[in-house]
This record gives sequence, C-alpha cells and structure tokens, in this order.
Amino acid sequence: MSKFAVAGATGRLGRHVVDVLTERRHQVVPMSRATGVDIVTGEGLAEALAGVEVVIDVASWHASEQEAATDFFRTSARNLHEYGRKAGVAQITVASIIGVGNATGGFLAAKKAHEELLLSGPLPVRILRAAQFHEFVGQLLDWQQGDVAYMPALPSQLVACRTVAEELAGLATAPGIPGPPIPEIAGPRKEILAEAAALLGARRGVKVVGVDGSGMPDAEIAAKGAFLPSPHAKLAGPTFQEWLDTQP
Repeated sequence: MSKFAVAGATGRLGRHVVDVLTERRHQVVPMSRATGVDIVTGEGLAEALAGVEVVIDVASWHASEQEAATDFFRTSARNLHEYGRKAGVAQITVASIIGVGNATGGFLAAKKAHEELLLSGPLPVRILRAAQFHEFVGQLLDWQQGDVAYMPALPSQLVACRTVAEELAGLATAPGIPGPPIPEIAGPRKEILAEAAALLGARRGVKVVGVDGSGMPDAEIAAKGAFLPSPHAKLAGPTFQEWLDTQP
C-alpha cells in the first residue's frame, strides 16, 4: 500500500481522486485549505507530506484570469517541490488540460506555465492531460444568471471527472517513467459545448444560446480543434448525456 497526498482534494476532480485511491486501498492524505493544508502559504504542508511517496496535484485556481492563475501555479509548484523534496516524496503527478501547448492566453496559458514550472523542479513529474470535464458545463451555467445562458459553440471531447481520476491514479502508480508523448484522457466522442450545456440547461429551466466564442482566449484555434485529443489519447465514457442521466 502506497501513501499519497492529494493537493486540491476537496475540489471537483480531487474528491474523485481521493475516492479512487481509497477504493484501491492506498493511504490518502487529503490536502486543501479545508483540511488545514495550504499549498500556497505552505501552512500544514510539511506535516501532510510526512511519509508520502507520491503527490497528486489537482489543485486549481478558481477563476480564468491568466496572471492570477499563473501566480497560483507558480507558488504551488515551488512549494510542492520544496516541501516534497524535504519529505522524501518520490514524484508528483499532475492533471493538466489537452491542448495547453497551443494556448496563448487565459487560464489555459496559465496551465501551460504550470506544466513548465513543475517540470523544472527537482522531483520527477508525470503529467496527464484531460479534456474539459462534464462537470465544467454546470460551472459555466452557474456563472451566468437568469433564464438565458450564452455558451460558446466550440468543440470539446468532454470527459467525466471520475474517468480522469481513474486514469490519473493509474499513471501515478505505474512502474517506471512514461516516455513521450504526454498521455491524454478524453470522452468517447466530440461534443459541442453549447449543445451539452443545452441538455443540462433543459433540466434547470435555462435556455442556452450558442455563440461563436469570440472574445474568449484562443477561440479561433479552439474552433479548429486545437483543444481536441491527439490520436494517441485514451477515450473513455460516459458521454455527456450518459453522465447527465446518472446525476440527481
């Protein structure tokens, strides 16, 4: 049985990672401000990492502004390496986003910097790039008030957080260091974000109107598929509709 620390353990993806590791009979240390561990200030971090072999980093910034998100990732990456090295951590496994190498602005550009910052540290780092989550669609709707929501009609290969968590746990426990290319996990088929949002909106009594996404960072290249999975990506269900049918 290995001992894992999960940064961002109470978040959208983190809670699934904790569940998967626990089901696989690993010892898990949940790290979040709610558990008294702050990977930005370092509060509680040394204690949390005592005896930990692998850190799984799924902590994220709460907004899309590039500079603030980059600052968060810069500090968290430095602290996980610094405190992890002192604690004898063997590796860091991190969740990233498919297509970040193409990003020029916004949150995706911050996530691209996050990968680079982690890879430049002293501990070995494994990266899993995932498509946008099924759960992200609801967050987009939550950000808009009223009975009408405007959603970008951009392609994605939406994937369930649980599916990503299973793949991330597998990567973290795999023997050896995987070579290139960076592994990817995505849903079973391409979906249009606005169309997926309309399915959820119908359940909430919200009318969803698809828009071209102009004004969003990198919307033009996104429309051409820049953030869709590569040919080597692992594709796994459920589809958005299948996932939605299981939600209360």
